[in-house]
Amino acid sequence: MTGNMQPEDMTPAQLRKRIKALNADTPRYKALEAALGEGVGYGHAWYATQKEHWLGWLSEYSGAGAYGRKVGPKRSAQFVYNHIQCAPMLFWLSEALDVEDELLDDAFAAVLAAPARNASQCAALRRVISWQKVHAILVAQSPPTLVGKIRNAIL
Repeated sequence: MTGNMQPEDMTPAQLRKRIKALNADTPRYKALEAALGEGVGYGHAWYATQKEHWLGWLSEYSGAGAYGRKVGPKRSAQFVYNHIQCAPMLFWLSEALDVEDELLDDAFAAVLAAPARNASQCAALRRVISWQKVHAILVAQSPPTLVGKIRNAIL
């Protein structure tokens, strides 16, 4: 990924690769899971962490996967982020990316204030922490590519 990558350009595979490098054990998403009664330890979650949830979701993204997604045109990581229906999953990503505490607090509160439906809770979180914010952090934290290193050496 380069600094010039637009938010709509990142692929689900690129997002998955970046998520693999993140810390699975962040403390705050667990409080959100507990408050919502959703995620690890609730219902029939097949994953042990929200990181594992993301990686599993993205590993099957080109097909129907475990969630029976409609297979259609190739989707961007932006599309994926904007269609996730698990607020703790989205919250973990923001937390693992070190989004500012104030925004995490606002997102946590927004999810709890939203109607008790996954779509509503996720929409509330995304109004506080948009894909553009997440993407900017992902790009800023990405190690430079070989082409980027050469470009910087020449300039």
